[in-house]
Amino acid sequence: MKEKKESIKSLALHKNDVGSTAVQIGLLSEKINRLSLHFKKFKKDKHSARGLTRSVNQRKRLLDYLSKNDPKSYSNILKKFNLRK
Repeated sequence: MKEKKESIKSLALHKNDVGSTAVQIGLLSEKINRLSLHFKKFKKDKHSARGLTRSVNQRKRLLDYLSKNDPKSYSNILKKFNLRK
């Protein structure tokens, strides 16, 4: 829970921002990393694999949206989370 609040605080555009595109991408990236670690232990967990796939696709759509509407923020997000595009 503390990690989530810290990531929201670091990516927020203003004090009460919890739903901007950058924040959503950050939260999804944390979720994807957490699920990736989960799969190193539990390779046959197919139900969580579906959730991972959904999260990756959602993040991809958000990154596409951000690249069209705010290229500067898009490049900052790619650098911060070490994403390749």
